[in-house]
Amino acid sequence: QVQLVESGGGLVQGGGSLRLSCAASGRTFSNYAMGWFRQAPGKERELVAAISTGGITSYADSVKGRFAISRDNGKNSVYLQMNSLKPEDTAVYYCAAALRVSRTALPLTSREFGYWGQGTQVTISS
Repeated sequence: QVQLVESGGGLVQGGGSLRLSCAASGRTFSNYAMGWFRQAPGKERELVAAISTGGITSYADSVKGRFAISRDNGKNSVYLQMNSLKPEDTAVYYCAAALRVSRTALPLTSREFGYWGQGTQVTISS
């Protein structure tokens, strides 16, 4: 089992920045690919960014150039730096983990991730 706890959400004005953190416990964090998803009211959950055990990253087109995912295996944590935030970024953001020992394997769909955090609300005002 992997337990994930997100933090860092909140209310910010458009153009502002937030940094989400996700702390993992329970298993060897370095063996897990990590992802950030978000779900806005009335919409499906979507991938925002993912990072493999080897540091390979992928981003949704809507956040490329504005968001950055990173991981610190020493701290069992993954981060999402969000800059130039827009009202359409408003959603509940979820951290997710997928067991992928391969350093290049990068899951990109929600069904590939077996562990999820409880979510943190991000609200961007216009």
